[in-house]
Amino acid sequence: MMGSSESWWRLTPTLIERGYRVVAVDLPGHGLSDRDHALTVPRTAEAVVSAVAAETSERPPAVAIGHSFGGLVLAAAAAQLKPELAVYVDAPFAARGGWERADAVAEYESDRRARTFETLASRPYYTERDQTVEARAAERFDPETAAAIAAAQGGAWPPAPGSIVLRPDPSDYVGAAAVAELTARGVEVRSIPGASHSIWRSHFDEFIAALPEIFG
Repeated sequence: MMGSSESWWRLTPTLIERGYRVVAVDLPGHGLSDRDHALTVPRTAEAVVSAVAAETSERPPAVAIGHSFGGLVLAAAAAQLKPELAVYVDAPFAARGGWERADAVAEYESDRRARTFETLASRPYYTERDQTVEARAAERFDPETAAAIAAAQGGAWPPAPGSIVLRPDPSDYVGAAAVAELTARGVEVRSIPGASHSIWRSHFDEFIAALPEIFG
């Protein structure tokens, strides 16, 4: 939420070096994607599936990676995307929904205005490029689109068995109860102590090492 495809700037070349073709997606209302003031989680998932299909052959993706809200969207889209491997990075798998739309718009607008190059300098592990990329994402972010999701009906979209969840330890999104529930579902949970919510920013080498299925 409030990021963009550019948020993956450091990870993308590492994937390319391993022989992957990378498609990084701007969610609706983010980056250069269209706005959608009737957006829901399922509609977001459909937009991602369409964007990937437009850029790739009919062959399912080898790997799909979703972070935070993007992980929730990936979980909702996975049945259609059919990736060989789905990786969720510190993602919630449920949306509460039912927010007052005007309140959500105001909150997102306030958060958007607070994310400037200068203010992002205070965030641990952010490089100057991260500051530039995330400030630009905030400028392009549409609070009305995000508020539509917040005001829509909530729901849960759990990851399928065989998926991988990568989390910092501690995590605000994947706590001990969630770890137990995911493990019982056949999802493998891997933890990186002390990492930030954007794990690849604070612990890049550990992020790579935690996913040998992708990075060798």
